[in-house]
Amino acid sequence: MEVLKVSAKSQPKSVAGAIAAVLREKGAVEVQAVGAGAVNQSVKSIAIARGYVAPNGIDLICIPAFSKISIDDEERTAIRFQLESR
Repeated sequence: MEVLKVSAKSQPKSVAGAIAAVLREKGAVEVQAVGAGAVNQSVKSIAIARGYVAPNGIDLICIPAFSKISIDDEERTAIRFQLESR
C-alpha cells in the first residue's frame, strides 16, 4: 500500500489531490502524520479528498491507528490513516 507522509506545512488541497489519485488507481492509500499540526493537515486533506472522489461513486472511508516509526534513530508515535473505497 502506498504511504503518503504529511507534515504541518503540507498544503491540504495538494495532499487531497494525491490521495484522490492513488485511491482511484489502487483503491487504498495510507496517510502518515507525526505531531498535532501534521494530523490537522491530514484530516483536512482527507475531508477535501472525499469531495474529490465522491462524484466518481467512491465512498472514502478512514481507519485511524497508531504506528511506531523511526526518525533519526529515535522511535516516534505516528497517526496512520488507512483510506479505502467502499
